[in-house]
Amino acid sequence: MAHGTASSMARAERFTRSIPAMIEADTPTFSFEFFPPKDDASEAQLWDAIRRLEKLSPSFVSITYGAGGGTRDRTVRLTQRVLEETSLTPMAHLTCVGHSVAELRSIVGSYAAGGVRNILALRGDPQGGLGQPWVAHPEGLDHADELVALVRGLGDFTVGVAAFPDGHPESRDTREDAETLIRKERAGAEFAITQMVFDVDHYLRLRDELARRGSRLPVVPAIMPITNARQVARMAQLAGQPMPTSVTDRLERHEDDAVGVRAEGMAIATESSRRLLDEGAPGIHFITMNRSSATLEVFGNL
Repeated sequence: MAHGTASSMARAERFTRSIPAMIEADTPTFSFEFFPPKDDASEAQLWDAIRRLEKLSPSFVSITYGAGGGTRDRTVRLTQRVLEETSLTPMAHLTCVGHSVAELRSIVGSYAAGGVRNILALRGDPQGGLGQPWVAHPEGLDHADELVALVRGLGDFTVGVAAFPDGHPESRDTREDAETLIRKERAGAEFAITQMVFDVDHYLRLRDELARRGSRLPVVPAIMPITNARQVARMAQLAGQPMPTSVTDRLERHEDDAVGVRAEGMAIATESSRRLLDEGAPGIHFITMNRSSATLEVFGNL
């Protein structure tokens, strides 16, 4: 009984851990992002990574949400499992893609029932993928600020949003990206997490533009350590932007040397993270690809 009470108290404490409060603290946050596995083998790999990274006592972890809600059930289940079975504070992802408002309300209700109180609210990519026109669900929402307002209106949630240092594929320039973030902030967003940062100057440019406009929204940069050459094209596709030559030139020096590519990728991630923290970034959000070794290495370097 005593053990159960202690466990319940620890779980209740994690219910109330506020990610915005962590980000506003004097010390930088370190957080990790995972994606829902597609099969049992991948799920075993994910939990191995979670258990290894748990030892670092990260500020929080997040579980992504597949395009079109394809991984919705896994995302909800895994986020709740992280809360139930680990010492970690989870942040749930939620997108507008393919969902009516009623469905979104139901998903938020599922998170609430499981004790999850931190949500990253995203419009999401078009269902046909980047480059395709965005089409909202006929009974759904059209913009992330609308989703932020919906979630905030459904209970005691803290809500984060996405930021795009290299520019959102549908925006014209940094000013438009900043305006979009400020709309999300006015709707109730309390923090933002970026797409993968490969050019620190782009992150600083967006952050400074927000500050110039009077925004107080903290923006946490995301870092994804490159471990193999195949990731380069894939990451550029995910970001909707070509990778900077400052990165590709360094990787191409190693060509078919897999060990060299990995070492260079770790060096790039470490250098970028250090500079971001030196420039006052509130933390680093590591995109893990459900593997722990690269993230552990970069974290150790810091």
